[in-house]
Amino acid sequence: MKPWIELGTAQIPNNGGILTLRQRDREFSISLSGPRGELMNSRRFNSEQQLSVLGCAHLKTQQNARIVVGGMGMGYTLAAALEAVPSSAEVIVADLIPEVVEWNRGPLGDCAGRPLDDSRVAVHIGDVAELLVQRDGEYDAVLLDVDNGPEGLTHSDNNWLYSIEGTSSIYRSLSRGGMLAVWSASPDTVYVSRLKKAGFQVEAKTVRERPGKGARHTIFLARKR
Repeated sequence: MKPWIELGTAQIPNNGGILTLRQRDREFSISLSGPRGELMNSRRFNSEQQLSVLGCAHLKTQQNARIVVGGMGMGYTLAAALEAVPSSAEVIVADLIPEVVEWNRGPLGDCAGRPLDDSRVAVHIGDVAELLVQRDGEYDAVLLDVDNGPEGLTHSDNNWLYSIEGTSSIYRSLSRGGMLAVWSASPDTVYVSRLKKAGFQVEAKTVRERPGKGARHTIFLARKR
């Protein structure tokens, strides 16, 4: 078996640890320093795609839809969102770490078909929360995959996104009938209750990391009434 080759590293803000991008033949891996280990792998991405498939299902024919993707990752969520919406849509992808975006402009970009090259895409380098505060009715879908679930494990500032304050801000940022979709490694009944308290109609879907097999992940789907 070929060895892993390190392609780059990046510091997560506020001492969140070091991200490392590695490649082995056609396989890519992004890992976090410490006990968390591997965060993403280019062989297991179905649940990241399903985040967009489920979160954008209501936008197939909606013209001029605006979508926010929180978390660049390996580009699979962004690519699936672009496939799910019309040519008139705008998709804003936000990531705290500029190196991750650059990795997706480089060799990592081939994994998801180079979605950053799509003219519908705008890139925001910074906290996705900056796009969601005081933006009443601006977005038709918000797709979040910025951590291991509804708590800030890799970056403590992510906690705001899942707090009642952050959840309420996201609710206000959505258009009527708009959808918040959140990727999680596991179910979370407390977060479901918080979404309902903010006014959302909530459903939790179980998806697999590969089609029909692999680890089970959760997609929280919260629709603005």
